[in-house]
Amino acid sequence: MDNVPPESGILIPAESMRELVSALFVKAGTSTQHANTMAELLVATDLRGVFSHGTSAAVGYVRLMLEGRVNARPNIGVVRETATTRVLDGDGGMGHLPCKQGTDWAIATALEMGTAAVTTRNHFHFGGASKYSRLAIGKNCIAIAASSHRFHPNPAGNVKSATGGSPVSIAIPAGRQPPLVLDMASGFLPWDPELFEKMPFPFFKDLGLGALVYSLGGVLAGIYKKEFIPPESPYESNQGAFIAIFSVEAFMDVDELHAEMDRYIGQVRNLEPFPGYDQAELPGGLEWQREKDYARDGIPVGDGHRQSLETLAIELGVEPPFQRFEHTRFSPR
Repeated sequence: MDNVPPESGILIPAESMRELVSALFVKAGTSTQHANTMAELLVATDLRGVFSHGTSAAVGYVRLMLEGRVNARPNIGVVRETATTRVLDGDGGMGHLPCKQGTDWAIATALEMGTAAVTTRNHFHFGGASKYSRLAIGKNCIAIAASSHRFHPNPAGNVKSATGGSPVSIAIPAGRQPPLVLDMASGFLPWDPELFEKMPFPFFKDLGLGALVYSLGGVLAGIYKKEFIPPESPYESNQGAFIAIFSVEAFMDVDELHAEMDRYIGQVRNLEPFPGYDQAELPGGLEWQREKDYARDGIPVGDGHRQSLETLAIELGVEPPFQRFEHTRFSPR
């Protein structure tokens, strides 16, 4: 799914979408607390216009739980810790749950100690990386979040197969300007021998970034332990994460950082944009504006997005809210 607003559909208030998604996860067997956490994170992603990792993904998650491939009732535990670090085991459930729990702990610890970090393991998909880095900037912290899924390089391929395109996010707060939030796949170039001959350096950058994310979000997180891999594991617990939090106050006054980031970001936004764009923005700027618009007007839900949620809701005996908002329908002018 392209992360662009749908051309046609309806506008749904965020709270109505949260209620629907939470109800779907409860029907899949999750606790109400975990269902609410999933709904909170997925709807927050929709509000920023990152539709590929928002509520549309809930359909696949719920079906995997119903099939028993993802643990609907995980017992998330801390299996290793120091004063400023933790390793969380997700017990075969959704990665959103230990990652949210770990991020909340790391933020609180960083605000007290200056820095903190967590790894998570033994879980399924954790969603978009900025779900977690954005939690930190709201508390005047800087964050790095990275995840990797379990895979091995293709022995018959070239070195490009050493990376799997796993996500990474780095977020820095600002004051009045949009925060700076990088949120991207660590692999972004398909192999192209002709392009490599002309411009090899992007491929080396792609390789380096991907290898780091593989190592931090996968190897360091412990996702290659045999007990997390079928047949020893009954679940598709094939992902891990690395999340590090830094309190701004440990390095400089928060007001000073805000002022300097506002200066820099404001200068950039006054530059000439890339061709075909109306506004020059750093990473995070577009999502910042969409979040304001969608919180006010409603989340734009395209017809396919609506249909997939509606179909699942009806199957599970949950009343979908979409009909109530038909009056908000929009279409190309």
